[in-house]
Amino acid sequence: MTGDKSRIAALEKQGWTMRFVAGEPRLSEAIETYGHAGFEVLLEPLPKDAECKDCPGEEADGECRVCFSGFEEQYKIIFTRSLRDGVKEKEDLFY
Repeated sequence: MTGDKSRIAALEKQGWTMRFVAGEPRLSEAIETYGHAGFEVLLEPLPKDAECKDCPGEEADGECRVCFSGFEEQYKIIFTRSLRDGVKEKEDLFY
């Protein structure tokens, strides 16, 4: 779990904000929505080695992942940050 926290801290120093964990179809919807809102989106894998000392049934500090156990590869952690130059990439739909 220490590696997870240090990775999150490193991403936050780069301007990324952790949003939430999602799987399909919500994952694709969130990526599209954040993109249209002018954000860069970064997906990180859900760690498999996280252990919850307080479960089943109760989360502590948002770290419990017992619900994802055995299915971690189907989920991603969504991070966003504002586009650096404030300019969105061209999208054919709007040009």
